[in-house]
Order: sequence, then C-alpha cells, then structure tokens
Amino acid sequence: MEKQTYFNNTLVSEVSVEEQATFFKKTYANLAIGVLLFIVIESFFLKIPALVEFMLSMTEGYLWIVLLLGFMGVNMLSNRLAFHPSSKLIQYTGYVMYIVVEALIFIPLIYIAIFKSEGYELINQAAILTLGLFVGLSAVVLLTRINFSFLKSVLTIGFVLAIALIIAGLIFGFDLGLWFSAAMVFLASGSILYNTYTIKEKYTPEQFVPAALSLFASLMLLFWYILRILLSRN
Repeated sequence: MEKQTYFNNTLVSEVSVEEQATFFKKTYANLAIGVLLFIVIESFFLKIPALVEFMLSMTEGYLWIVLLLGFMGVNMLSNRLAFHPSSKLIQYTGYVMYIVVEALIFIPLIYIAIFKSEGYELINQAAILTLGLFVGLSAVVLLTRINFSFLKSVLTIGFVLAIALIIAGLIFGFDLGLWFSAAMVFLASGSILYNTYTIKEKYTPEQFVPAALSLFASLMLLFWYILRILLSRN
C-alpha cells in the first residue's frame, strides 16, 4: 500500500548520492534492528505457555478472522504513528507496536514449525530463503532504474483476493493449500519490489523509520509463506 508523502520536503530521489546513501543505511539498519527485536520478542513469547496456548486457540475458525481484523487495525495505527511528521519517538512507537503484534501473530506458526522439525531447522531454512530472496529483489530495485509503480494495482487486487480467500476458507472450512502459499510468496515478492521502489522515489530523507516498517512488513509476509510451504512438505 502506498504511503503518505510529504511533498513540502525534498524526496530521497532528489537529494545527493551521499544523502541517499545515508537514508538507505538508516532504513536498512532500522530494518535489521526490527528483525532482531522480533526474534527476541518471539523467543520470549514462546516461553510463556499460557500465551502460546491462547494464540493456538485463536487459530480456530472465526477467532482467526477476529485476530486478523485486529492485526489489520494495529497495522493501520502503526503506519499512522510511523509517519508522524516531527516526533521520532512516536515513529518508533508505531514501529515497535507493529513488531510486537507480528510476533504475536507468528506464535502458532513458529510453535508448529519447532514441533514438526523438533528444533529450528525449518525456521532456519525459511529465514535463509527469505533473506536471499529479499536481498535479490532489493538489489533489482536499487541497482536499476526500472519503474515498479505499476505493481500497485496488481498488489491491491491480489491482496484483496487473498484476504477474501482466507476468510472464505475459515468460514467454509477448506484448506487453501500449497498453491495459495506459493501465490502469496509471489505477492510478497512484488510487495518488496514495490515498497523498495516507493521508499526510493516517494519518501523524504527523514522518513527512514516508516520506510523500515514498510520493508519489515513485506519481509515478514514473505517469511510467513515460505515457512508455510516448508511445513507443508514435512
């Protein structure tokens, strides 16, 4: 989803090469910190049996729909806070809020992956595949002049259809299967291309926090469905 741009400020694409480099260093540093924070929070959550049991119970039927709707609401709030025009504290509050909610959502999937592989083998495999694909896609955008703005419509339609299928599957009790996860990997990959292009062309040099949040969201979506694909094969 395209983020708000403050047109009264100079965009990243309009500043010097040195300033662009600084912006991307801050963005990817914050992304890395976000991933590390997610790992720490997730590890902590998994050590709380009551929380794990509660989150596992929320994956059943209509409860998962409620959880997804709640996640979407927090997502909107987090993005609004991250785009606060003057307060870095408020921006980071939105970013951390999103990371915490992502960690909660991931509890059932991570727990099942650990149980099935009797350790972190599947999680490590998914993490390596996700990182490799993310780096490759990011390089395509940052090292070329390809205009990926056309992906906005494709992604909007794709995510609306995906949400509709997820809700339908929960209501009518059918499994979306491996092909759906594969399609979501393509959507997540497209999201990384589009969001990376967007932060390069439509963000200001001071918007590195919302830029990191945008990339973090796409990265975690990609990780989720790659892990689901690996789980389906075990």
